[in-house]
Amino acid sequence: MYEFLNSFNSNEFERFVQTHENGSFMQSRLWANVKANWISEGVISRDRSGKVRGTCLVLIKKTPLIHSALMYAPRGPVCGRSDGAATSDISEGLDALAEKYRSFAFICDPPIVLTENSPLVDLGTQTKGREVQCRFNYVLNLNGKSLSEIRASFKSEYRNRINKAIRRGVYCEELRGENALNALSGFYELMIQTGRRDGFPIRSEEYFARFISALGEHASLFMCYADINGKTPLSGAITVNYGGRFSYVYGASSDSHRELYPNYLMQQTMIDAAIERHCCVYDFGGVPFFYDESRREYGMYRFKKGFGGEIVSYAGQFTKIYRPVLSRAAVLFSEFSR
Repeated sequence: MYEFLNSFNSNEFERFVQTHENGSFMQSRLWANVKANWISEGVISRDRSGKVRGTCLVLIKKTPLIHSALMYAPRGPVCGRSDGAATSDISEGLDALAEKYRSFAFICDPPIVLTENSPLVDLGTQTKGREVQCRFNYVLNLNGKSLSEIRASFKSEYRNRINKAIRRGVYCEELRGENALNALSGFYELMIQTGRRDGFPIRSEEYFARFISALGEHASLFMCYADINGKTPLSGAITVNYGGRFSYVYGASSDSHRELYPNYLMQQTMIDAAIERHCCVYDFGGVPFFYDESRREYGMYRFKKGFGGEIVSYAGQFTKIYRPVLSRAAVLFSEFSR
């Protein structure tokens, strides 16, 4: 049976997501506060004893021009990949939400490795082409490993650059809460430089402030500085520590002083923080086109792989079309609006 997220079951919902092996901070009810321009709903599946066995946070974006809406479950749903009963309940709940909001489609991208005949395929068909979340992540398994063992897995060249950064006066600070918000302008200036240098659009400073505030104790801002005509920001990152997974979500660096290697020291500092907090996984985030050296995105993979992790390939994105005509109209509207 299924039920919708409400004030009475919200703590159960959050506890399940945070402790489940497939749980993600993007399925936390806190994430809905980051996506303030979306409506949020949640679906809960319970077994016969009343125990929660599956959840799904759903973000809903209305499309007024066609009087419809898109439903999206980022890194959801959260349940066992072979749990057909939970998947069936969640699917029924999604159908009810689609009727309520007159949705034209539902998309999801659970962080699981797809097995043959998995019931999760009942939530939709696999999307071809562009996906919202990257299908490939680079992760470092920390479980049962000491700080020295993890550092030994770094390329020797990386260890040398980290030591050079320290010798050249670079230092890294972890900032949380109000301290993070106070330092955010420095991070945002680095983000502007990074977006301009690498050719990608960036989010607003207000978005990053909302991100840090909404995730609360789970969010940190790491900043690398050097004393060059005062305290000068060289690189920065926003991370989330949730459910035993320490995730590197946003990163930025200065156009200048790259010979000081701040990015290398910053990654080591964040990995150290993950180990100290007994996290099982350090997630470097997506590595799109890791298999194609001719792509500009390959540089992200080249940098990350020096820290001794591995690529995880997820099942990808699934799409369920509820109203085909409105779905085609939404695509046309989206293309026209670009």
